[in-house]
Amino acid sequence: MLQGMTINRFGHGVLFALAVTLGVTAGCSDQGAVKSAPPKPAATSGATTTSTTAPPLVSGRDNGTATLPPGHPPLAGAGNPPPPGLPPVPEGAGTGDAALAWKVPAGWIVEKPASSMRRAQYKVPGKAGDGECAVFYFGPGQGGDPMSNAQRWAEQFSLADGSPAGSAMKTSELEVGGLKVFMVEVAGTYKGGMTMTAVPAKPQPGYRLLGAVAPGPDANWYFKFTGPDETVKEQRDAFTSMVKSLKHGAS
Repeated sequence: MLQGMTINRFGHGVLFALAVTLGVTAGCSDQGAVKSAPPKPAATSGATTTSTTAPPLVSGRDNGTATLPPGHPPLAGAGNPPPPGLPPVPEGAGTGDAALAWKVPAGWIVEKPASSMRRAQYKVPGKAGDGECAVFYFGPGQGGDPMSNAQRWAEQFSLADGSPAGSAMKTSELEVGGLKVFMVEVAGTYKGGMTMTAVPAKPQPGYRLLGAVAPGPDANWYFKFTGPDETVKEQRDAFTSMVKSLKHGAS
């Protein structure tokens, strides 16, 4: 259980028929939530640095003037076409005043998003092996409720005896500047989802997931941090600090 959080229960879930473990059947090993639309190939989002030492503030905004940290890719993963059969995210959704912004933890390495479903992607260094944190946004009315997503994330893990890890899943709520952010944690053997070739991902024993579902101005945003158990534990405070920096609107 992440510290400083209270247990919260969530209501009904929205399950899109083409989605499996937060990716489409043909397509996503990264996300364990229900969805029906990926972000369209996109716009370079804005980012600012508040001081010479502060992490950059990242959002889905593209106003044509803001700049990303050196080497930061477009947050929507431009160049990756959306999965077939899914409608595009509406024009302007999740950008500008409808964006969600956050501070990137120090030491996290910005990477080009692996798919058009990702708004941002970071490599998280650790002595036990690198982890990965991906940020997803699917547009208004898409993505599913927090508990449904948590359950699907947990379904990507199994316990030592091979049983599903759902019984060991921990959920909580963190209030951030008036935003009620749903948090989830689960550990075990990480089975991932389906790869882009529809081949199951290789199981990764000794893995842990920290996740957050945050309400954006027009839709939920999904933060999924996975990696070797010790790496995720080492970076727990960094992940929590990123969640605590969330705010509505572009930087």
